[in-house]
Amino acid sequence: MNDTSTYKETLDQLLAKPSTLKQLSRTQLIQEILDNDEGVLTESGAVRTETGKYTGRSPKDKFIVKESETEDNIDWNAINQPIEEEVFLKLLDKVSSYLNTKEKVYVFNGYAGADAATQLKLSVINEMAWHNLFARTMFIRPETTEEGLNITPDFTIISAPHFKADPEVDGTKSETFIITSFKHKIILIGGTEYAGEMKKGIFGVMNYYLPDNDVMSMHCSANVGDNKDVALFFGLSGTGKTTLSADPQRKLIGDDEHGWNDNGVFNIEGGCYAKTIDLTREKEPQIYDAIRYGAILENVKVDDKGFPDYEDKSLTENTRAAYPIENIDNIILPSIAGHAKTIIFLTADAFGVLPPIAKLTKDQAMYHFLSGFTSKLAGTERGVTSPQPVFSTCFGSPFLPMHATVYANKLGELIDKHNVDVYLVNTGWTGGEYGVGSRMNLTHTRSMVRRAISGALKEVDYRTDEIFGLHIPSHVPGVPNNILMPRDAWVSAEAYDEKAQQLAVMFKENFKKFGERSAAIEEQGGFIYKGE
Repeated sequence: MNDTSTYKETLDQLLAKPSTLKQLSRTQLIQEILDNDEGVLTESGAVRTETGKYTGRSPKDKFIVKESETEDNIDWNAINQPIEEEVFLKLLDKVSSYLNTKEKVYVFNGYAGADAATQLKLSVINEMAWHNLFARTMFIRPETTEEGLNITPDFTIISAPHFKADPEVDGTKSETFIITSFKHKIILIGGTEYAGEMKKGIFGVMNYYLPDNDVMSMHCSANVGDNKDVALFFGLSGTGKTTLSADPQRKLIGDDEHGWNDNGVFNIEGGCYAKTIDLTREKEPQIYDAIRYGAILENVKVDDKGFPDYEDKSLTENTRAAYPIENIDNIILPSIAGHAKTIIFLTADAFGVLPPIAKLTKDQAMYHFLSGFTSKLAGTERGVTSPQPVFSTCFGSPFLPMHATVYANKLGELIDKHNVDVYLVNTGWTGGEYGVGSRMNLTHTRSMVRRAISGALKEVDYRTDEIFGLHIPSHVPGVPNNILMPRDAWVSAEAYDEKAQQLAVMFKENFKKFGERSAAIEEQGGFIYKGE
């Protein structure tokens, strides 16, 4: 079945219906959410919603259509799972017909990418009003309603959370599906109310298109100082990208997704999507104060007076806030800045053996970028209830359609070209592994990161770790010396050595998956430790 006329006719009918509400304002969407009983207003004016039983992404239910456009370009693997075009088109026809039966459907047109030359024009079709507000929040908004209505999309998201697939009939793995077709320029989502699938779906699309335009696509946050010194923060969800980039001393470019071209760094999004578990104004004032009118709180418990309880994790650890980037006071608009001067790789090491900060050579940077070692933290994906050590290639493997070396080699070129300083920062555990040691102190981490970005760590003395070959500063003002060398923070040095060697072997085993294309990177940037 390759005939697309059926779903196109159905979608055209849907978009022409008076009950299809297009380019609603923030206030109009909030009213729709309240009228539909999709959420409630909190005391700060934010909308509070729940995502049902799926409170994180569903990577096992995510597919890319294997078609002429993608067959030879996608790095097919357990993450980039292929699905046949016929399966996609049948589901697309079903979902289009399903949405045509709904009393109301919501449409937002906007953009992905602040760089005009590579900007993607988007249309987002939603069954739920709060999902449309999420799209309006997270993507780049047109300046006027008329501009939005006149957008002819390059890519369309169709999201029907209450449409559930039948795996035996529809060819999916479960009731949930997130399917991207590059031929038909559509992301089709069903069976899950987790709104983050929309933003990450478009990020995957940008990761496919940008490298072909000689642009580095990056799963990172970014900020810039008064001296136009741009810093990038790479890391998986929960490792500190949003928290550390929201610095009152620097202007935020964006908190999650960026591109880097010949002119500099630009934001792909128009909003921020922050974890809120244990959020306080004292620890993270910018994020706390950004959760106001126009923001969305996901799965956060609120009392009968509308006050959120950020410590309550009864629904999930992955409680979230989505808010327009303008809700942060010190931002740069448009979200474009110069070339990066400092790169921070954030890892939440659940083994507790990596140092809180280490300076990397370019070769080490490419090695650690390809490795992407961190931990999946509780709630970020379905089924993750405690930290799980994981190697997430380029600190974003769920969103990278092409072979990892495409992104790593481009990063290496940019580090060389712009003389970038690169640091590995562990926001995970110290003094022992998860369950024994303690989580890194956020105040200490902020202090180390600020000094790295300022250049204050360029001239300090460094010691070289005997297992990982990392260059660790002997002293950082405001940070206890005994945590800088992680072996010193453990009660038993022998226990540390055993756990560190275990991790080193895991690094080596993981790197084998990249094959010959990465042999030079491993040889030049790999570890001192040679044990097996």
